[in-house]
Amino acid sequence: MNARRRTVLAAGAAGAAALATGCGSDSGDGGDTSASPTASAGATDSASPGASGGVELARTEDIPVGGGTVFKEQKVVVTQPEEGEFRAFSAVCTHASCLVSTVSDGTINCPCHGSKYSITDAAVEAGPAPRPLPAERISVSGGAIRLT
Repeated sequence: MNARRRTVLAAGAAGAAALATGCGSDSGDGGDTSASPTASAGATDSASPGASGGVELARTEDIPVGGGTVFKEQKVVVTQPEEGEFRAFSAVCTHASCLVSTVSDGTINCPCHGSKYSITDAAVEAGPAPRPLPAERISVSGGAIRLT
């Protein structure tokens, strides 16, 4: 009976690992080119906090100029290459589907194999990533950055 239980647990763990591996972004040929990766702080403000729609990721003052922040739960990275210019990209590395972990020195960095992406357009600056991070849609309104 113990052997059967171990087999079931091992099979369950393998299935969970396979499921987790399959949960990465299917970026296909580089993602949806219709997505708007850029939002400016001057976007239209609205009276109600949820009028812009989407999940609030951060306040504009939380994203450093020349840097960015990774939102692991949403699998998104938001950058601010220039003052008041916000961009968002998938946080799933295009090499092996690891989540990027940091933003520093002008790049979005993957801890798994050293891929680096530009904070401006997510272009690959160091491999082995084969293509840029796909753009994500955000809106900036009333100091809130929302995933749309």
